[in-house]
Amino acid sequence: MRTPRRPDPEVLEFDYRVPTALGTLGWAVALVAVLVWGDGLDPDQQWRVAVCATGMVLGVFAFFYIPRLLDKRARAEAERAAERTAADGEPDPGERPSS
Repeated sequence: MRTPRRPDPEVLEFDYRVPTALGTLGWAVALVAVLVWGDGLDPDQQWRVAVCATGMVLGVFAFFYIPRLLDKRARAEAERAAERTAADGEPDPGERPSS
């Protein structure tokens, strides 16, 4: 017999820019290391410079894009809640009644 499924845990919200910035910093350190020792790399190992640079570019993009994405999602959720409230004629269960 299967055990009943437990409810999903609450979503843990945190500032996504911190790990993004740390990852970008890691790619920057790797790029500096590859450039410092770049003269000793074989010609078929030069792709490592491009990988580090791509990691940095994607990290900077994500650093600025993630807050916009989260704002867009929050606005869409607020619009859906407003539509549900208008359709039901009742307040959203997440809203507090005004006194």
